[in-house]
Amino acid sequence: MRKIRKIVITGGPCAGKSTAMSWIRNAFSQRGYTVLIVPETATELITGGVAPWTCSSNVEYQTVQVDLQLSKERLFQKAAETMPGEKILIVCDRGVMDNRAYMTAEEFAQVQSRLHGDEISWRDSYDAIFHLVTAASGAESFYSNANNSARYESVEEAIALDERLIASWTGHRHLRVIDNSTAFEEKMRRLESEIASFLGEEHPYEMERKFLIEFPDTDWLENNPLCRKIDIDQTYLKSDNGEEIRVRRRGENGNYIYYETHKRVLDGLKRLSTETPLSKSEYRRLLKNADPERNTIRKKRYCLTYDRQYFEIDIYPFWDKQAILEIELREEDEEIRFPEKIRVIREVTGDPAFKNAALAKIHDSAQAAISGI
Repeated sequence: MRKIRKIVITGGPCAGKSTAMSWIRNAFSQRGYTVLIVPETATELITGGVAPWTCSSNVEYQTVQVDLQLSKERLFQKAAETMPGEKILIVCDRGVMDNRAYMTAEEFAQVQSRLHGDEISWRDSYDAIFHLVTAASGAESFYSNANNSARYESVEEAIALDERLIASWTGHRHLRVIDNSTAFEEKMRRLESEIASFLGEEHPYEMERKFLIEFPDTDWLENNPLCRKIDIDQTYLKSDNGEEIRVRRRGENGNYIYYETHKRVLDGLKRLSTETPLSKSEYRRLLKNADPERNTIRKKRYCLTYDRQYFEIDIYPFWDKQAILEIELREEDEEIRFPEKIRVIREVTGDPAFKNAALAKIHDSAQAAISGI
């Protein structure tokens, strides 16, 4: 079946985005994709004379920029739907949430109100986000303003902006950070590999490690700019073929998006997983097929970016001494760098007692028993 995927390539100043766009077009065209590139809106506007310093206020400028970004993406989506071929990839050179890094919280709220949008639907309208770390962090000798007339940040400002951009996207269900730990060409190959893996072209499975941790300091998490709290309702559906099927409601402050996920364990850390967006009405219809032997799991998820790794910390209403931390990996032996504030009790990867599907079946007495671990 034909599938249109929309991803964002973002990153700090002088991170390699321009090269990445050409690299992605060439690499994925060779893999049989029709690749569509949505040009960076900010550079178009600023080089054309429309900028925060030429408009009457930053809010006026950002409203124009977000409106144009959304319009361009709608047009690219419509065009993609008319094209032949089974594999179509829309690549956005920055997405709507990049603009949040250039605004105060109050300004961003004004832009949302003017455009009748909300952060959740804007952020999660993309299938995946790939952030390229600025050369100013880890490759300082290559940092330059020379190749982009719209770039004006110093090294220190570039690093600060890089972190604000990561913070703007933190909370998305698929965020990957590509750092400068290798030479630039290898950085591009790592980006290509991450995108290919997401699309199912390489290793079409997840590798997840799961840890039981002490109940985290939620004040620290909620005051961390690189952390976002997400509300998740997770309901398991009846299945006859050994496949795990679930639907999710995911969002914040009353704004939600909906998904259906099919998962099958392959071996060890590897799981085959497919995810399909749902409308609210589709979600409600599928709830009628809920597994009667499992309760809906309602949890708070803290999405935390730390040292270029993306952690998900799940807090359950029936636990007050512990929580679950998960991280997706590209390689089974990949190093995990835990935040200093996190206290790991033990790894529970593969332990059936700590699967959400099992927790959904647990009675109060069983939950109390696990809480005493």
